[in-house]
Amino acid sequence: MIIYVVRHGQTDWNAELRMQGQKDIPLNDKGRAQARGNGRALKDILGDDAPSFDFVSSPLGRTRETMELLRTEMGLNPHAYRTDERLVEVSFGDWEGSTLRELQEKAPDRVAARADNKWDFIPPGDHAESYEILSWRIGSWLQSVNLPTVCVCHGGVIRTLFRLIASTDKEEAATMGVPQDRILRIVMRQNVIEWIGGTSPSLRAPF
Repeated sequence: MIIYVVRHGQTDWNAELRMQGQKDIPLNDKGRAQARGNGRALKDILGDDAPSFDFVSSPLGRTRETMELLRTEMGLNPHAYRTDERLVEVSFGDWEGSTLRELQEKAPDRVAARADNKWDFIPPGDHAESYEILSWRIGSWLQSVNLPTVCVCHGGVIRTLFRLIASTDKEEAATMGVPQDRILRIVMRQNVIEWIGGTSPSLRAPF
């Protein structure tokens, strides 16, 4: 079973290093270009096999637009894909829309607590999640995959995939950078998870 995973393209909040979470922020022009580039790369990778893949996206607008641009570049109907609520980004609760610098001024103790254990930390807010909580629903999604798949999702989702598939250390998984112009290849039965294509390295997450 093979899964190709694409993170949505850049948004203005990504560029400003704002915690985005489940806020529905649209792609910017750079993000649209990244989505098209990943579509061209997938077209080369999948070739004539592309129509046999299941295409699934997080339901948020930035992932749906990425999917539609990607499929257009592949020569496929841009709207012939499905969404899955389990793929939505981790919720940062009351912190969504803030930068780390802003949060350090308002709640330095909470920011320090998050830095000490980022994987398990739950921000303030009724619906906030930790990466550990996110991993529960992503694990449920993984168990439901029964076809070769192209998935468009979010940075937090991809971090949990490294933890679930490769048993990546919690700290490394929570702090790894997730590029928006590369494709992640997963081979389930072999526990293979690796970046392919693109030019951006997987640097440490900016917040």
